[in-house]
Amino acid sequence: MGTRVAARQVLRWTVMKAAVFSPLRCGTCPLQPLRTGCRSLCSSQNTNRASHQSHGLRLQPGDPELSLLSLLDMGFTDSQAQRIYEDTSKLRGGSAACKHALSTLTALFVLGLNPSSVLKLLEKCPELYTVRESLLQQRIGNLRKLGLVEGSLQRVVSHFPQIITVPVKTVKSMVMFLREKCLFTVQQVTDILRDTPAVVLENTDKLEYKFQYVYFRMGVKQAEMVKSRLFRYTLDEVRSRHSFMERRGLYQTPDKKGQTIIINPKLDSILNVDQDTFLTDVAKASAEEYEVFRRLLAREWQEEERLHGTVEADSDDDDEVEEDEEDEETRGKGGYRKKRK
Repeated sequence: MGTRVAARQVLRWTVMKAAVFSPLRCGTCPLQPLRTGCRSLCSSQNTNRASHQSHGLRLQPGDPELSLLSLLDMGFTDSQAQRIYEDTSKLRGGSAACKHALSTLTALFVLGLNPSSVLKLLEKCPELYTVRESLLQQRIGNLRKLGLVEGSLQRVVSHFPQIITVPVKTVKSMVMFLREKCLFTVQQVTDILRDTPAVVLENTDKLEYKFQYVYFRMGVKQAEMVKSRLFRYTLDEVRSRHSFMERRGLYQTPDKKGQTIIINPKLDSILNVDQDTFLTDVAKASAEEYEVFRRLLAREWQEEERLHGTVEADSDDDDEVEEDEEDEETRGKGGYRKKRK
């Protein structure tokens, strides 16, 4: 229903644009077959212009595509149209940038979003103003191919509009990583994109480390990761809560057969709750205890990173010493051969 309304708005605006900005004019009114139609159009046009001028903005004759009139015809309110008009007027690139902005608005309406949603989306991600329509359509089409159906697609774009600024190649690469490195199913990947679309911008090395920590250290399988929306949380958040539970004897790493002596709480109950609920219902601890533990844990991590850096540095030094010894040996052999000659 929303798509039909949006399409009707865009069609109406297109027709109005063709009529209002026709090169054939009768004074300030375009030529029409019927005199009455001309009067009606002139009257409404003059009223709109007067309204626009009362806002302190005027229609730009050289840029009819993004005038206040066209924005109002798309369904925006006066204040919304003025805000978009001001934002687009600041874009670099002149008329070319304005054409991209126009195509962006059209694509978002065709997607089924209403004017208020479009405005909020553009305020979150103004970069969309400068994206070509062909690229927007490709990216939206790719998300559909990945299983984001109507309803889910609109919610994802509204929540995280940056996803349609990301190249198709980047999204496909992340999907391939989740399928091959983390062994998620096709449906699980679709669920991850729907619930955590920002995952497409994450570093794959860090993502893999987080996955391996939860899979091997916590013994959690892919289905439970998806259900708990694992990739919404940072590695530090995951490790802090898990380590706290583990050291209180409330969580145990499963053995090779996947068995534990105690019953571990579900990942969803550890992560997908606020801190107060986690401490009260899951960890059975006070906020003060958890805060002290987190500070101590942060020191442990810093020490581990420092030692890890030292070990790497020592390893590099050893390699250099070996290379020096090889060079000396080679030079020695060369010198010995020279003397023999």
